[in-house]
Amino acid sequence: MKNILAIQSHVVFGHAGNSAAEFPMRRLGANVWPLNTVQFSNHTQYGKWTGCVMPPSHLTEIVQGIADIGQLAHCDAVLSGYLGSAEQGEHILGIVRQVKAANPQAKYFCDPVMGHPEKGCIVAPGVAEFHVRYALPASDIIAPNLIELEILSKHSVNSVDDAVQAARELIAQGPEIVLVKHLARAGYSSERFEMLLVTAQEAWHISRPLVDFGSRQPVGVGDVTSGLLLVKLFAGRDVAAGAGARYGGSL
Repeated sequence: MKNILAIQSHVVFGHAGNSAAEFPMRRLGANVWPLNTVQFSNHTQYGKWTGCVMPPSHLTEIVQGIADIGQLAHCDAVLSGYLGSAEQGEHILGIVRQVKAANPQAKYFCDPVMGHPEKGCIVAPGVAEFHVRYALPASDIIAPNLIELEILSKHSVNSVDDAVQAARELIAQGPEIVLVKHLARAGYSSERFEMLLVTAQEAWHISRPLVDFGSRQPVGVGDVTSGLLLVKLFAGRDVAAGAGARYGGSL
């Protein structure tokens, strides 16, 4: 059983961040160590919420407590998602370094949540810049959506070919794997939900029917997708199968 330190948001009502991803990851056999960056009443798509952003030092102190009891060497991966502040990101990268010092085989999976105005996803100032400058080169696997891919690559992405090229540009900066969680307007069809999985040598297109949820799209899907890919990779699945690409095609 692999141990995954999952550092992301938590909501009391609904499902987002750890409150979305932790349960399915456990069901697939992972031992999840949830560490919450924020504790909110509900996700930000509602437009209002209560709760708090955890102090950056809180994250470091919790992980140091795990180290003090001799368990950090058993951590196989760090998964980061929604950040409450850019300063939290700096502490998370310190945690990644600490984990990798204890277990050199550990991986860092970065889900670079940068906000999505159309969906009402709001992030703190400086978070996007943190991901571009620091998290991207430190990550082993990174999973942006289309908007985040454009921000990370610093140019527009209007087609699947563009997305593959942009993902390869990210790989040149550090990650081994890029999962584009939603191609949206850059995909082949507006009637399909499409993803893209890219390594330095190969790329796979993943597609499923697009479900109409009306004006309010479900929240937490990306968090679940990132978590499940990480668990599947640890289970020995190849990259494409880990992302559910058996219905997709190699590009």
